[in-house]
Amino acid sequence: MSELDAQVPTAYDPFADANAEDSSAGTKEYVHVRVQQRNGRKSLTTVQGLKKEFSYNKILKDLKKEFCCNGTVVQDPELGQVIQLQGDQRKNVSTFLVQAGIVKKESIKIHGF
Repeated sequence: MSELDAQVPTAYDPFADANAEDSSAGTKEYVHVRVQQRNGRKSLTTVQGLKKEFSYNKILKDLKKEFCCNGTVVQDPELGQVIQLQGDQRKNVSTFLVQAGIVKKESIKIHGF
C-alpha cells in the first residue's frame, strides 16, 4: 500500500505556464492589417490598433496620396477607429507605418488570404 501512495500524482496544471505567458503577451499592443473580400475582385484593407494619440485623418490622407487609393476612417463600437482603404494594400501599409515611425515592425500583424 505504501508503494501506491507514493505513486499518486499531485495536482499539476499544465495550462498554468501558458496562462502566465499569455498575460505578458496580451499586454503588447499590435496593429492589425487585414484584407476583406468585397465582391468579385474588389477588396478592402483595414488597419486597426493604432494608438489614440495619432491623428487618424492625417495618416489616412498620407496613405491615400502614397498609394493612389480612396479610404475612410470608420468608428466601430468595439474596435474604436479603423482605417479602411480600397484594394489590397497590406504590404504597402505595413512598410509605410514602419518607415513613418508610427509603429515598429514587430508590432504589426498582417492577416488575410
